[in-house]
Amino acid sequence: MSDDRRRAQALENIDALTLAVSVRSLPRMIGSLLSTQLTIQQLKVLTSIVVSDHSTTSDLASSFEVSLATMSKLVERLVEQRLVERLTDAADQRVRRLVPTTLGRDVIGKIMAARPEMGADILDGLTIEELESLALGLRAINRELQAAATHAD
Repeated sequence: MSDDRRRAQALENIDALTLAVSVRSLPRMIGSLLSTQLTIQQLKVLTSIVVSDHSTTSDLASSFEVSLATMSKLVERLVEQRLVERLTDAADQRVRRLVPTTLGRDVIGKIMAARPEMGADILDGLTIEELESLALGLRAINRELQAAATHAD
C-alpha cells in the first residue's frame, strides 16, 4: 500500500474514532456543564470575558446582539457570583473593563478542560505501550497547534 493511501486511511480512521470518542464522552462532559449554576447565556458571556480579557459591557452587548440593559444585568449577575470584576481602564477613567476573577477562569477552565475520555478511570485500562503511543500522538498535535498559533501571529 502506498504512503498516500496509508495516510488517507489513517486520517479516515482518526476521523471515525474522534467522532466515536466524542459521542461516548458526551454524557460525562454534560455532567460538568450541568453541575454549574450558570445559565447558558452567562456561560457564553463569561467565556467571552475570559477569552478577550479586555471586554466592556458595551462591547459584549454589541457582540451578542442584545441591548446594553440586558447585558448589564447579565454582567451584574456574574459580578455578584464573583466570577467577573469591573476595573477602571488606565487610559480612560470613564471606561470599566470586565476581567475574569480567578474563580471565573477556574469555572471556564474546568468546563473547557473536561476531557472525560482522558480520565484516570479510562487511561488505567490502557497498556504501557498504548499510553506511550497516546503521549507521542498528543505531543505531535501540541507541536502542530503551537506552530499554527505562531504562524497566525
